[in-house]
Amino acid sequence: MDLRQRIATRMTRLAAAGLLRTLQPPRGIDLCSNDYLGLSQHPELKRRMAEAVLREGCGSTGSRLLRGERSAFSAIEKRFARFKRTEAALYFSSGYAANLAVLAAFLETDDAVFSDELNHASLIDGMRLGRARKIIFPHSNVAALRKDMERGLCRGQRFIIAESVFSMDGDIAPLKDYAALAESAGASLIIDEAHAAGIFGERGSGCIEAENIGSAVLVSINPMGKAFGCAGAFVCGPWWAIDYLAQRARPFVFSTAPPPSIAAALDAALDLVEKGAERRKRVLSLARYLRALLAERGFDVAPQGSQIIPILIGGNAQAMSVAGSLQNAGFDVRAIRPPTVPEGTARLRVSVNAGLTEAILRSFTDALCTAMRSAAAA
Repeated sequence: MDLRQRIATRMTRLAAAGLLRTLQPPRGIDLCSNDYLGLSQHPELKRRMAEAVLREGCGSTGSRLLRGERSAFSAIEKRFARFKRTEAALYFSSGYAANLAVLAAFLETDDAVFSDELNHASLIDGMRLGRARKIIFPHSNVAALRKDMERGLCRGQRFIIAESVFSMDGDIAPLKDYAALAESAGASLIIDEAHAAGIFGERGSGCIEAENIGSAVLVSINPMGKAFGCAGAFVCGPWWAIDYLAQRARPFVFSTAPPPSIAAALDAALDLVEKGAERRKRVLSLARYLRALLAERGFDVAPQGSQIIPILIGGNAQAMSVAGSLQNAGFDVRAIRPPTVPEGTARLRVSVNAGLTEAILRSFTDALCTAMRSAAAA
């Protein structure tokens, strides 16, 4: 079998399982993006980024260790470190690259890493690159993690890795328990704040702030393509850990630096997040409202959680059918299928943003009920 035949066989299997993906531009009311605060279209971000393009050009022309460094990058790193109340920060071109970089750099052969079973693919891939022994514990199960750590002795360092807000389930990790475990066991705690930064905490810096566990965290990863409406990610932590990443993190050392103009947009986004307590409160208030609406209609959703609300469908084809019906009704909701989520748990991943209203959420819930009935009758 040649390569083309092999790939054709794989594609046929994906189609038969209802797992083929297609690229679709935005359409209808946004109920699926990560633009939780609506900052990606904010006029101040666009203005400051456009001005920076005119001032500094489109491309950085090289890695930051060559000619790609700009004073704007180091300035925004210092500002974001203050925002997270850490000593230092390093900016990466994406959250995925940041997670690969952190885990590949810090995890070594004699180490052990304890990872939540629902951690993001970027964390999983980073652990594969890191070469440490991997122990996967049941989702947010503190008792199981404690037992695993008692048994999981190693000659090197131990690490606990989790998302603070889980991207597909929308629930919040028991961070205080993880912090206590890490401190008692001498382990290093790494937290991915992708869906928490900009939303949680009194200042909007994330769940680490909200739970007051900053002193127990080695580093946090803070992607900027979600609530901040921009791109890239900051890794924040003590100066010695960040300095080590600048020396050893391959996605940083060997990647062309992002466009300099992105630093201006990030600076504008930080201004808006730091002053935007009402916007953050609105997102979480609307999420609670939608959770209550769905529960009234018989959907199994948790009464508390984040701005991400999973609506479990089960089968791949049924999830695609329901999503398609909602899109035709004017609501941009996408079906999430394996391997992004476990087999048999295909779902709609509804994400609430500040631009929505209670009236829109009521209309969406009505359309969802109609779509579910149609899919069940088909």
